[in-house]
Amino acid sequence: MSEVTLIKNVREVTADDLGIGYAARAAESHGSSAPDAPLLKPDDPRLIKIADLMRRFGGVILSGPPGTSKSFLAGQIADHVTGRDNSRRADIQFHASYQFEDFMEGYRPKKDGSGFEPRKGVFLRLVEEANDHPDREYVLVIDELSRADVGRVFGEALTYIERSKRGQVFQLPSGTPCSIPRNLLLIATMNPLDRGVDEVDAAFERRFAKVDMPPDRELLKDILDGNGVTEDIARRLLAWFVRINKRATQNPAAAVGHAYFAEAVDAETLQEVWEYQLKYHVNRAFQYDPDTRTEMITGWNSIFDVSPEAEETKSIADETTAETT
Repeated sequence: MSEVTLIKNVREVTADDLGIGYAARAAESHGSSAPDAPLLKPDDPRLIKIADLMRRFGGVILSGPPGTSKSFLAGQIADHVTGRDNSRRADIQFHASYQFEDFMEGYRPKKDGSGFEPRKGVFLRLVEEANDHPDREYVLVIDELSRADVGRVFGEALTYIERSKRGQVFQLPSGTPCSIPRNLLLIATMNPLDRGVDEVDAAFERRFAKVDMPPDRELLKDILDGNGVTEDIARRLLAWFVRINKRATQNPAAAVGHAYFAEAVDAETLQEVWEYQLKYHVNRAFQYDPDTRTEMITGWNSIFDVSPEAEETKSIADETTAETT
């Protein structure tokens, strides 16, 4: 066997050093919970359809429970529309303290602490950019739309984001004239269980298109197949996934999204998903229904039980699931 001679002064580099690793993808994802998920192809039907809806309605809301890839898809659509030009896009997340001053305009402390100065918010800055370049499309991505008081955050602009009112001039509280151009598109995500959903629906139902994003068995199957999860475990997990999401028809808080399992590659990593995430979700969703909670916990444990009796029970459950879906 010949000896291997190492060359001196060889510098080791990682994928992140080359700008192609996890850190780079996390920066590109703009807050997605799955930054290393495979990028969607430009001809993906979801990209094409939702981009078309954004242009027709001026904005789209992706609505679904946690773990259904809403933030990831919103980011991919923004990249698709802007050609991955980050100067033509802005990403924000609404929360209970988010205000008009953050979004449109307001006074903010000076960096030197000497007082306050007027400052444009993220939306107004993007509006001005889009007005200056009418030949380009700009995108604002709003995560967790229903977590803030949307009427207060948008102010007068809530009326003029409507497609039929784009280009009309209105005045901001400062007296500054403003008009929202047609080439500024909005895409937002929200959880239908958030407390502010009714207000969002009332404000946006005639202004934006709404796309439901429920938990998807077929997407989960693709994830498990791509991750190399063994066929028997994948089959039993899919049956459990269908079962708990059927419970969500009566108890919406029970819904489990497919993206929970994006990193699952074997029984060990699946158990980690349970131990550090799903266990708490199930306990919270069924806190007033101990029988169903026990059923879901037992069903999860049986995913990893390969005894003949368990296999027979799971086969019957799988057949029942197939008949009802």
